[in-house]
Amino acid sequence: MTAFADLDLNRHILKAISAVGFEEPTPIQLEAIPVMLAGKDLIAQAQTGTGKTAAFALPIIQHLKTDTKRPQALVLAPTRELAVQVAETFHQLGRTRNIRSLAVYGGQPIERQLRALRYPVDVVVGTPGRLMDHIRRETLDLRQIRTVIIDEADEMLDMGFIEDIEWILEHVPAERQTALFSATMPSRIVSLARKHLQDPVRVAIQSEHVTVEATRQTYYEVTPRAKMDTLTRILDVENPNSAIIFCRTKREVDELTQKLQSLGYPAEALHGDLSQTQRDRVMLRFRRNQAELLVATDVAARGIDVENISHVINYDIPNDPESYVHRIGRTGRAGRTGNAITLVTPRERRLLRAIEHATGQRMERKPVPSREEVASRHREILANELSGVIDGDSFERAIPIIDDMMEQHPPERIAAAALALLMKERGMTEPTQPTPTAMGGLEPGMDRLLIDLGRNDGIRPNDIVGAIANEARIPGKRIGQIEILDDSTFVDVPTDTSDRVLKAMAQTRLRGRPATVQRATVGAAS
Repeated sequence: MTAFADLDLNRHILKAISAVGFEEPTPIQLEAIPVMLAGKDLIAQAQTGTGKTAAFALPIIQHLKTDTKRPQALVLAPTRELAVQVAETFHQLGRTRNIRSLAVYGGQPIERQLRALRYPVDVVVGTPGRLMDHIRRETLDLRQIRTVIIDEADEMLDMGFIEDIEWILEHVPAERQTALFSATMPSRIVSLARKHLQDPVRVAIQSEHVTVEATRQTYYEVTPRAKMDTLTRILDVENPNSAIIFCRTKREVDELTQKLQSLGYPAEALHGDLSQTQRDRVMLRFRRNQAELLVATDVAARGIDVENISHVINYDIPNDPESYVHRIGRTGRAGRTGNAITLVTPRERRLLRAIEHATGQRMERKPVPSREEVASRHREILANELSGVIDGDSFERAIPIIDDMMEQHPPERIAAAALALLMKERGMTEPTQPTPTAMGGLEPGMDRLLIDLGRNDGIRPNDIVGAIANEARIPGKRIGQIEILDDSTFVDVPTDTSDRVLKAMAQTRLRGRPATVQRATVGAAS
């Protein structure tokens, strides 16, 4: 087995690799890193999610000079999401060398990018249109560019960017290293490579089309800030018998485990920094169901052979499809049905698509459970537990107490009081309507409405204003205060229009999701 240390990467790079939690190189990294370290041009055919960003980022970081203030590497990406993702990868892997990366793309105010480009930048990652804009303005200095990466070339072909790429390549120094990465190799991409690359080395990595048929695969799209809250809701609704929760790095494993434990979830951490004695203790608790949740990194979870794992939860989506398949293969064993759940942020949709392509199976998107659904599930679980106790005849010691109390109270009130006490001890409360936290009292002539979508659903104020203005035919300036909470939104509308808004919004979708709108209660609106 080849390790990163076998690829002639220096100690600074190896330290960064260890810090981000990479354990061993992927196939594309094994093929591409030596070629790029040798300074040769490269044509690499590899799917999204195979680790190709690190395959070109690591050699670039190793070759960067620290005594220059001008950009030395240029990465072309088809979308702003990918540009940001690639720039973040350079930042993470280049921390030990203080590498400075910058993403430039359309849709962001160019003034912000102009200010950033006035400071030293080592690597610029950008979409073709915005890069051309900066080159024309002469705000992007290309004189010291030594490496150019064309990422997702086939997607840029589909988006009509090939002419833009050629224009950019004609403006960078002729003496450079060029690497082209593409999932497919249509003739137009081959022609581009033939024209602009010098005697390139060609590598091709084929993704395995494998999956686990006995496993139900679902995903939740969430913002990074909402991941922890979403995870706890999923755990409450799913109520797993035993689950492995995967994180990318050791630090994230420790942080997530501590948060779960502080909230009362029986969780244990498993990663490479644990001694063998600690690892054995954790695994013994997990096998005995003394810890229902095992929070782990990919490598630390290797060799786990526990047959009754009901759920695998990807708190962090894996960077390559093979890791995903290995993870979810730990559930659904021995003829059982398994559950694989993945949390996906908007920037990670490309990784999700790559995993679906590699497995040949689409994941089912599910809405984040609401507080009402969580409370309902709590009651259902409690009722099932009570039924089990009744069927087991293990409550005889309590009967004399009930007999004495029945002289003063009817049995149904005794049972309800005991159940209420148990619910209180477990922290179970009835769901209540969310309350605005920042909005003041209602202005005269206004009604306050409650929408059952919020921040976790990607809702923004302009979504609310646009929907009401367009569907209910109300000028946007007449719409009052708006407050977006995690799972709901409050909005004030003129009283004489509220019925029209309720009727119109009943047929409206916000961010692609149906919305339920009702009048907020007096208590919530006060």
